[in-house]
Amino acid sequence: MSVKRRFSGIEEGSDEINISPLIDMVFILLIFFIVTTVFVEETGVEVNKPQASSAQDLEKNSILIAITANEKVVYGGREIGPTGVRSTVKRLSQKEKMPVIVQADKTVTTELLIRVIDEAKLAGALSVNVSTD
Repeated sequence: MSVKRRFSGIEEGSDEINISPLIDMVFILLIFFIVTTVFVEETGVEVNKPQASSAQDLEKNSILIAITANEKVVYGGREIGPTGVRSTVKRLSQKEKMPVIVQADKTVTTELLIRVIDEAKLAGALSVNVSTD
């Protein structure tokens, strides 16, 4: 005696979950967060900034220049020196005028800080500010 089976279109043992829509949703969320994220450019060096009670938050779209404790002037992780500030600010401000934020270590001499501020102003910076904690 033989038993015949009828196939109803559903295979036995196909207990799979389709994760394609889940992967699509994750990629869409990833693209959304990448597009909406504001990228803040860092100076690439650690600076011990002085304290100030009148500190204010500034624009995120700005040029960050750091002066380290051993008096190196740094932009984007590479040393540019005080003489490189003017050309760097001028190049970055060609499309739109952006403010410059100087992150100076609290042990930096006033002479070097003023020189960097002057070079940024001579390059046509919208404003020049000193970063504090």
